[in-house]
Amino acid sequence: MEKGKIICLNGVSSSGKSTLAKALQDKLNEPYYLMSEDTFTFMLPEKFNGFINDTAENEPIWEESLVNYYHVIKLYSDRGYNVIVDTVLDDETWLNCMIDLLYENPVLFVHVTCPKDELIKREQKRGDREIGMAVGQLAYLCPKEPINDITVDTHAHTTEECVCQIAACSSNVENFQTFNTLREQRGK
Repeated sequence: MEKGKIICLNGVSSSGKSTLAKALQDKLNEPYYLMSEDTFTFMLPEKFNGFINDTAENEPIWEESLVNYYHVIKLYSDRGYNVIVDTVLDDETWLNCMIDLLYENPVLFVHVTCPKDELIKREQKRGDREIGMAVGQLAYLCPKEPINDITVDTHAHTTEECVCQIAACSSNVENFQTFNTLREQRGK
């Protein structure tokens, strides 16, 4: 069975990933399941959610939910289903976990970006994010090197323009190189 394509949208909070993901689903000629890190993170009740209630006891529970998230992505792709992933890879551990699980699957690694001042404006407009959270995440976004299959700037380009860029890149599986490159750089 042919594995489903994975379009991994990686960027800080408020960079435009969720908007792009929904627009991509509408644009692409094949069905894609949308799997958001937020959805998996908030499946846990607040008292156990290490993202909301950061305690030593909750940290392993929250971490396991992220590992399960990556396994579900792999399961769908292995079964031939296409997936759009909406994530913030802000730790090398999580990037490596994804690479180790998905390197044999066709993953298009998309860096979603926009300027710092725009991130702050978007956080203020949303009203559901701590102001400055996105800018704080920039220092931790992985990979540290600018290695992606494609980068889209949601401030410099419209949603439609970004979606068209991603769709064009995703039409050729030979463009899906980053995960294998990163894995090779690690020496595996």
